[in-house]
Amino acid sequence: MKVLVIGRGGREHAIVRQFSKSPSVTKVFAAPGNDGMQEDAEIAAIDEMDFAGLADFAQQQGVDFSFVGPEQPLSEGIVDFFEAKGLRIFGPSKQAAQIEGSKAFAKELMEKYSIPTAGYETFTEVAPAIAFIRQHGAPIVIKADGLAAGKGVVVAVTEEEAVSAVNDMLEGQKFGESGSKVVIEEFLDGEEFSFMSFVQAGRIYPMVISQDHKRAFDGDRGPNTGGMGAYSPVPQISQEIVDETFTKIVEPAVQAMASEGTPFNGILYTGVILTKQGPKVIEFNARFGDPETQVVLPRMKSDFGLFMAAILSGKPAELEWDDQAVLGVVIAAEGYPETVEKGTPLPDLSKLSGVEVTHAGTKRLNGGYAGNGGRVLLVSASGPSIRGAQDKVYEQLDSLPWDGFFYRTDIGWRA
Repeated sequence: MKVLVIGRGGREHAIVRQFSKSPSVTKVFAAPGNDGMQEDAEIAAIDEMDFAGLADFAQQQGVDFSFVGPEQPLSEGIVDFFEAKGLRIFGPSKQAAQIEGSKAFAKELMEKYSIPTAGYETFTEVAPAIAFIRQHGAPIVIKADGLAAGKGVVVAVTEEEAVSAVNDMLEGQKFGESGSKVVIEEFLDGEEFSFMSFVQAGRIYPMVISQDHKRAFDGDRGPNTGGMGAYSPVPQISQEIVDETFTKIVEPAVQAMASEGTPFNGILYTGVILTKQGPKVIEFNARFGDPETQVVLPRMKSDFGLFMAAILSGKPAELEWDDQAVLGVVIAAEGYPETVEKGTPLPDLSKLSGVEVTHAGTKRLNGGYAGNGGRVLLVSASGPSIRGAQDKVYEQLDSLPWDGFFYRTDIGWRA
């Protein structure tokens, strides 16, 4: 089979690599891809928002199916566009992608179908939002309604921080249109985990769970980021809780979307927090998580290409998972998640051994690589335990100089 993976980040590199490992897949294309993906895919320089260009390419190359990585093209309707041309593509329709594209849509859906989540209110004006914050106190959570590349959430520890976040989003247009409406939620306390599922034609195929680390610095301090590292499995979350999450959250969400006339196909990412009242939804995404994908897909024992081809054809399929633990650490450019400098040379990555390097924001430079974004790489290892995988990764990372870059030294600490 020939497969086209749409996107350019670390998540897409992990998807590309998993397809390239599949005996059933003879050719993987990545569009637009990144320089570090070249070992695993043929790069096509077509922007992920150029739907016509991507569809033409898929037709010309005789691609069997396309797989969409990032949220933006999904929210803008790439799946509808491809399907209108008779092309097979995996992902949600524009209507169904609202489960991620609008926090308010997702909250209203959960409220209507009694899916457990945090209490909330939605605001488009500053004064009532601030009054709500003053009434409820801190800690409290402020979310931009639309897409903000994983950065549109502020967990405010003080009322002042919450007020500042509301002002930034509604008045300061920090996230443009995405922040013209905000959702303010009660703060939930507990252990978080990511529960991702393949969903197609009403069938749900859950993946093994993972946990990512959102804060920029050690000890879960600093600003929220798109994710600084992840690991799988999550030993502190029992199978009983995983099963409860499936029956009380994931299944009802898929059924709710169908009932609303917006059936969901694609990757349903459920961000879950285990509270004293049981598991509750923090957020839904309409695609793979980043960096969770980089630690979940390597645990897949099944042929990824065959699995995808089967579910896209409406045939029953099964997924097999490895018991090995996988832990990955993100290397980010100094200054991330704010403005970063591009073009800083990376150390010689060929000196890393016994680990897997997933490229997110890199560019070829003088036979090596340079940073070309906020999150640059993810370095991961597998082992019989989280601790074993963790030791392996950090031993390798500590052996190289990372001038101009930084990484957390405590990924996996909760396990």
